[in-house]
Amino acid sequence: MTNETPGTAEGTGSGTSRQVSVVLVDDHRMFRAGVQAEIGRTDDTGVDVVGEAGDVEQAVSVITATRPDVVLLDVHLPGGGGVEVLRRSASMMGAAESPVRFLALSVSDAAEDVIGVIRGGARGYVTKTITGSDLVDAIFRVADGDAVFSPRLAGFVLDAFASTDAPPADEDLDRLTQREREVLRLIARGYAYKEVAKQLFISVKTVESHVSAVLRKLQLSNRHELTRWAAARRLV
Repeated sequence: MTNETPGTAEGTGSGTSRQVSVVLVDDHRMFRAGVQAEIGRTDDTGVDVVGEAGDVEQAVSVITATRPDVVLLDVHLPGGGGVEVLRRSASMMGAAESPVRFLALSVSDAAEDVIGVIRGGARGYVTKTITGSDLVDAIFRVADGDAVFSPRLAGFVLDAFASTDAPPADEDLDRLTQREREVLRLIARGYAYKEVAKQLFISVKTVESHVSAVLRKLQLSNRHELTRWAAARRLV
């Protein structure tokens, strides 16, 4: 992890006796292990990792069972992505006395990913270049109810929610999972299935399944129509 400072006011990170419970949600087990080691590097960080998950089903189960203070949530997950975790968690937990707050932690810095999870209910979004100490600080800020964003990503949110000409939510696009959107963008840019598979570290068969799902959900017939659809929405 290299240096990146979230663009919010000062928080209460390491050196505190306060405990904040955290669930890690990411489909890469080694990354989860690395984050847990990083945020627990200082004995008194006050971060207590109470659970972890690698896909949407696991995430919803662990979150509803442990009800942590903060969920570190990856945007791209098997089973529907981070937005689906937010939706299902909210549906299952309802209005809890102590709300579970979500902080997106993703390799993606795409505007549509940032805006998507914030619309879904996340309190902040930082990328995986953040340092361990800054991540601990961000966790405490989110637990306290603050909104936490990396500086560049904060601009996306301001543009989307503060601008009078911000585009409305796209119901067609909202039907797609985060992974399907990722595949859509690459296909629309002219990538072959093998190239998409290589880019996303998935199999060609999985790419084919995602493309079929995208075409079905958007009621399109082929990749040429898909490309025109994506271009019209400035997704490529």
